Amino acid sequence: MNPAEEILDVVDEHDRVIGQAPRAEVYARGLIHRCAFVRVRDARGRTFVHRRTATKLLYPSLYDMFVGGVVGAGESYDAAALREAEEELGVEGLPRPEPVLRFLYDSGGVAGKWWSAVYEVRCALPVRPQAEEVAWHAFLTEEELAARLPGAAEPWEWVPDGLAAYERLRAHGDHPAGARRGGGRAAG
Repeated sequence: MNPAEEILDVVDEHDRVIGQAPRAEVYARGLIHRCAFVRVRDARGRTFVHRRTATKLLYPSLYDMFVGGVVGAGESYDAAALREAEEELGVEGLPRPEPVLRFLYDSGGVAGKWWSAVYEVRCALPVRPQAEEVAWHAFLTEEELAARLPGAAEPWEWVPDGLAAYERLRAHGDHPAGARRGGGRAAG
């Protein structure tokens, strides 16, 4: 199926489903929808970072420190997080991603707003990223990642919603070794 034709739940400012529409219509009309973001770390604690393909509907060719995507109509955030992580990483049998927080992201008119459920997972499996989604990838240490963030000497151009999720994780009490305060429960 063409990604633009994928049916999504349309939600309100309180994340309650109020209808459904194709993804292209959701983006064009700026309707609120749902997304799952999964920060993937390897056994050494390094973060999976990738550059999106030039064919992506939203934020083509930008860097991202999360895998994930839209939550399909009738799909739960948890199911979408696992599905998207396995698809983008090209793995099967990934542990269930753990929810960390949730926030409403405003794209500033690019494609409306979306509820963003942020997860974390450890991946000890060899990754074979999906060629349609990922143009380049690597596992980066916190230091390597920090050297590419805005304000660094050589910053990369990041997807803005992923950067917002990363900043919220840091404010939430994320630490380079992956320890978190708050018990890993999603915040509403």
